[in-house]
Amino acid sequence: MTRPEQIRRILESVRTIALVGASEKPHRDSHAVMAYLQGRGYRVIPVNPRLAGSTLLGETVYPNISAIPEPVDMVDLFLASHRVGAVVDEALRKPGVRVIWMQIGVIDEDAAQRAEDAGLEVVMDRCPKQEIPRLGVALATS
Repeated sequence: MTRPEQIRRILESVRTIALVGASEKPHRDSHAVMAYLQGRGYRVIPVNPRLAGSTLLGETVYPNISAIPEPVDMVDLFLASHRVGAVVDEALRKPGVRVIWMQIGVIDEDAAQRAEDAGLEVVMDRCPKQEIPRLGVALATS
């Protein structure tokens, strides 16, 4: 169970987020969350193999987490739950990742346990766009 204090600390400490399942369609939740997080001061790097190489909200889209040429603090998953395990395993191999965040409705207990066993923090079945105002999280700063 993720406590509000833990979520607040995570959202106040991460700066760079890989958003897996990013969409170019403005009506999609992943697009709205990416734009919201950018507006709050986070660097959000979109990940979507279908859009790889294009630009989304000013950021280059990568095909997978491994292709991102810089460290990321958090991996935010907008995926069907059955696809989460492989992405979490990839994130575990990416230096610097300290948080796995699974969006509302995205639940994979086994993947969450693997991430926690590797020393990462896991937030599951929650949305940072909802948690930031609920918890009064300040703007991210460099």
